[in-house]
Amino acid sequence: MPLNENPQANAVPSESESAATTRRDFVKHSSVAALTGAAVVTGLNPALGVHVSGDDEIKVALIGCGSRGRGAALQALRTAGKVKLWAMADAFGSKVRSCLEGLQNDLLEDAGKGEVPVAERIDVPEERQFAGFDAYQQAIDSGVDLVVLTTPPAFRPIEIEAAVEAGKHVFMEKPLAVDGPGVRRVMAAGKKATEKGLAVGVGLQRHHDPKYIEAIDRIHNGDLGDVLLTRAYWNGGSIWVRTRSDFERAEGHAPTEMEYQVFNWYYFNWLSGDHIVEQHIHNLDVSNWVKNAAPVEANGMGGRQVRTGKGTGHIFDHHAVEYRYADGSTMLSQCRQQPGCWSQVAEYAAATNGSAALHRGQMQIGDKKWKYKGAPIDPYQQEHDDLFAAIRAGKPYNEAQYGAESTLTAIMGRMATYSGKLVSWEDALNSEVDLSPSVYDFAANPPVMPDASGAYPVPTPGKSRVV
Repeated sequence: MPLNENPQANAVPSESESAATTRRDFVKHSSVAALTGAAVVTGLNPALGVHVSGDDEIKVALIGCGSRGRGAALQALRTAGKVKLWAMADAFGSKVRSCLEGLQNDLLEDAGKGEVPVAERIDVPEERQFAGFDAYQQAIDSGVDLVVLTTPPAFRPIEIEAAVEAGKHVFMEKPLAVDGPGVRRVMAAGKKATEKGLAVGVGLQRHHDPKYIEAIDRIHNGDLGDVLLTRAYWNGGSIWVRTRSDFERAEGHAPTEMEYQVFNWYYFNWLSGDHIVEQHIHNLDVSNWVKNAAPVEANGMGGRQVRTGKGTGHIFDHHAVEYRYADGSTMLSQCRQQPGCWSQVAEYAAATNGSAALHRGQMQIGDKKWKYKGAPIDPYQQEHDDLFAAIRAGKPYNEAQYGAESTLTAIMGRMATYSGKLVSWEDALNSEVDLSPSVYDFAANPPVMPDASGAYPVPTPGKSRVV
C-alpha cells in the first residue's frame, strides 16, 4: 500500500521540476510552561493521561531510524517514568536493524551507570520492526501511545495526520514540511490534535533552553525596547553524502531512482526542503520567537557554487534572505554549506535600548550587560522531558502551530532564493506547488529525475516557478 497518493502533484510544475544541575533537577525546579516557549501547556485534560497500554507506561514507536531518530528515541527512553520502545519503522530495513542495535548499546552504557536496564526500556521483536513506505502506519497501529517522527521532512505531514487520526501523541522533528500544501496539512493536524486532547512536541529545542527562554522573556518584557533588526546564521561546511554504492552495501541490491533519492534525501528539495528549511529553520525560528510574529515577505539570493557534483542532487549550497515583519523590522538571514568559509551558527537582535546575542545568552541593555548565569542543560533532552511530563500530568501541550510557522518562514526564504522574486507570506502559505511524488512506491519515478548524464535540474532565479 503506498504511503500517499497525490494525483495532482504533476499537474503543476514544482520547484524541483523547474529547476549541569541535571536535566531532572532543572525540571524539578522549573515549570513546564516556563520551558516551552510558545507551547500550549495550560489547563488539565484527563484524556492526556490515558494510554493504550492501560497503565502509566508510555509505549513509543520510532518512525525514521537514522542518526537523529536514534538520538530522539534515546532521549524519549531517558525521560522520567515507565517508557518503552515498542516498535520501529523506516523506509529501509537496514536502518531499523542498525538503529536498534545502536540503541541497545546506548542503554547498556546507561545501565552501567545505574540507569534502567535495556530489557525494561526496549521491546522491539522482529514482528514490530517495519520497513517500506507504509512502515509508519504499521508502527502507529502496533499498540503504541506516542510516535517519534524522525523521517525525512517530506513525510511529516502524512505521518502526523495518521498519528493524530489514530489518537497518538506525537514528537516530530523539524522542519514539519517542505512546501505550502504540507504546512497546511500540519496546521490542520495540529488543530485536530488539540481537539482530541493529544500532545504534540516539535524538535525546535531552543524553546527548551533556559538561556534562550530568559533572554527572550526579557525582550518580550521590554528590556531592549523595540526590536528593529534580527540576524540569523547557519554557516558551516559540507555534510554527509550517501552514494548508490552505500545503498547497495546496506540493502543488498542496486537502488531504483526513488530508493536512491530517499536514501540520499538531504540533497533533494522534495525530501529535505533544501538546507535553508532542514537546518536553518532553527535560527529563523528564534527570530520569529523574538518578534512574536512571522515575517510578511522575503527576498533573497542563493545558488549552487561549490557543491556541484551529481551525488549532491539539486539543492543550493548558500542562501541569503532579507525578511520583513509587519511592523517594518527586518531579519537578515544567511545559511551556507561550503567548506573553508567563515562559519557561524547564531542569532542576534538589535533594538532601541540595546542588543542581544541570543545563542550566547547575552544582552547589552543600555549601559548594562546581562548574561544568563544558570546551569547549562541538554535542550534535546529537555524537549522530551517536557513533552512526557505534560502527557503524564494531563496538561495540554501542542507546539505544532509555531513549528509550522517557522517551517513556512524557511520555505518562503527558499521560494525567494529559487525564484529571485519577492515572496509574501500569503504566497508561501497558499502556494499550490506540491513537491511530493504522485505515488510513493520504490518502483515509481520521484518528482525530479536526472538527465542522460546523471545530473539533476537546478532551480534558476528568474525562471523557476515557486507559487
